[in-house]
Amino acid sequence: MRVAAIDCGTNSIRLLIADIDGTNFREIYRTMEIVRLGQGVDQNKAFHPDAIARTLAAVDLFAQEISKRGAEKIRFCATSATRDATNRNLFIDGVKERLGIEPEVISGDEEAKLSFIGATKEFSPDQAPFLVVDIGGGSTEFVYGHSNVEFSKSVNIGCVRMTERNIHTDPPAQEEIENARKDIQEAISVAAAIVPITQAKTVVAVAGTATSVAASALGLEKYDSHLIHLARVSAEQAHLVALTFQKMNAVERSKVGFLHPGRADVFAAGSLVLSEIMKATGATEFVASEADILDGIAWSLARK
Repeated sequence: MRVAAIDCGTNSIRLLIADIDGTNFREIYRTMEIVRLGQGVDQNKAFHPDAIARTLAAVDLFAQEISKRGAEKIRFCATSATRDATNRNLFIDGVKERLGIEPEVISGDEEAKLSFIGATKEFSPDQAPFLVVDIGGGSTEFVYGHSNVEFSKSVNIGCVRMTERNIHTDPPAQEEIENARKDIQEAISVAAAIVPITQAKTVVAVAGTATSVAASALGLEKYDSHLIHLARVSAEQAHLVALTFQKMNAVERSKVGFLHPGRADVFAAGSLVLSEIMKATGATEFVASEADILDGIAWSLARK
């Protein structure tokens, strides 16, 4: 069965087209656009018209790819920013018009479940229990389990949200970093009250922040998903990457070859989130995974 999965987050929107037959998974096409749908949502609780326009332009491109490749089923999942926006119907109606399906504004719990499915498919049972950490633009999901989700919690410490809330100078002032760190630590404590974050045998970090941290730790000049996928990154390396990017200004970040231009202004905050998570878990390393909620959405279509 050929399926099309769309993950619409706070910072990016992504499309995966795949053929799934039983336990066999074959990727046909994968793409991403940085659209910053969550622009100003933390402050205004509503989508900016420009953000809706950027995102729907990406949906137009995705619709063409889906039609060209003949997907039988489509699932569109919108996450943190769309949950928070009071004018979300403007966006939802635009998606329905272009794709002919109802986009789902999924809960943090559903987001956690799909992330866990996507992230752990390639691991063996003896690497369990897993803690899957999904750092997005608006929120971060902590998901713990063996073969299925046992505990999960979504907290509002995504890279865009932390940047908009705390970082206003370039490079960030130390006071701004400390304010962000305080926000992050408080949110991790909320998650840790529900999710046993210190008990995982394997910490799997997914999404663009985590894979970009891995790219930096690996010393890559250009982003290479094949080298990044399942790379092991030490906690010390994660802390060093965060510290390095806190000291860089916009011009310096723009010259970093592996960093997507649409991620450059929020990467200092995002890498700080991951650094603080590594401290809180006590884990010596994390495994970076290119398989995440997008893959989980695709697998969910094959089961319906």
